[in-house]
Amino acid sequence: MEVYIPSFRYEESDLERGYTVFKIEVLMNGRKHFVEKRYSEFHALHKKLKKCIKTPEIPSKHVRNWVPKVLEQRRQGLETYLQAVILENEELPKLFLDFLNVRHLPSLPKAESCGSFDETESEESSKLSHQPVLLFLRDPYVLPAASDFPNVVIEGVLHGIFYPHLQPR
Repeated sequence: MEVYIPSFRYEESDLERGYTVFKIEVLMNGRKHFVEKRYSEFHALHKKLKKCIKTPEIPSKHVRNWVPKVLEQRRQGLETYLQAVILENEELPKLFLDFLNVRHLPSLPKAESCGSFDETESEESSKLSHQPVLLFLRDPYVLPAASDFPNVVIEGVLHGIFYPHLQPR
């Protein structure tokens, strides 16, 4: 897995002060997707991760001024942080994978001990649900045919299975 933070942008909101959103690029198994996170989400991840794995230093929470140069340093620091978590840990916790929206890894032993990034997520919702691929409305071998025409495919299959030595009609 490779992780980069190629860019960031400033987001303004009527409800709260403006904030910076970091665009995370995740490359895994030949596939690429993007996730956007605020610094506060990185900080929350760090607090949870350090309870169960070895974590590197995270860039300072407090920034004196929001000039592009300072934000670029924070972007680089967060990118280094994510890459270090990946390099320093053989097994990545589910918490970390959830943060990056990675869902295609098998369940890892350490992942269970760290919990989920979204505390409200139930264990049931993380299990796969199976849907039927093919559904028969009636059993063609038990019920009579819907039409008067013989089903040559079914007759041929049954004939081939039960009477392979006889020639078809």
